[in-house]
Amino acid sequence: MNPKRNAPFAGSPAGPLGAPGAARSRLPATGSNAGAKGAPSSYLEVLDQIERDIQQLRIDFERFLSGALPFPPEDQRTRIQNLLKGLRNTTLRSAVEGFRLGVLEARFNSYNELFNRRVREREEGRRIARAATTPPPPRFDPLRGIVIDGKVDPHAAEALYSALSAGSGGGPNFDLATFQTYLERQTAALRGKTGCAAVQFRLAEEDGKLKLKARPVGD
Repeated sequence: MNPKRNAPFAGSPAGPLGAPGAARSRLPATGSNAGAKGAPSSYLEVLDQIERDIQQLRIDFERFLSGALPFPPEDQRTRIQNLLKGLRNTTLRSAVEGFRLGVLEARFNSYNELFNRRVREREEGRRIARAATTPPPPRFDPLRGIVIDGKVDPHAAEALYSALSAGSGGGPNFDLATFQTYLERQTAALRGKTGCAAVQFRLAEEDGKLKLKARPVGD
């Protein structure tokens, strides 16, 4: 048995950092061993516990992603991250311990990147699903107003014509093509009279009936 390998981590001068004048650092206890009797007393035991904690973190994240856990195990991830950082800031006693620590850090970082990517993909999938179920706003809204600055977009004319036809005023007395020509003539007349850049057409209710209103827009 190597007495140096089994020496306590901190506390007595005989510990791993117990050489005269050397700085000492106490490792935080991990997992359920924190504050318990028989807590890890050597680097390798602490590294073994962190390895088990990383494996449990992977399982808990998979459970969260599958819906078995309501919240991601962020506290556990942060704790492991702090433990690894604390170990990196201490003086390891052998190349074996340094190698084990490097392996655990690489494993944790790999899982961390994987979890972050899968959580992002999950959120993006939810946003896409929400967008698919939410109808886009209408391109032309007759009640809010449709601006025309020259030739009338057929879809704009159709939106105004359909809204008028659905109203209680009986709708236009002519077909859609004639209505579109009417809008173009009204636009040209109002622009010539006022010098405006465009004309806004909108539907407004008067005396219980929808009526078409026009007003100049811009100079």
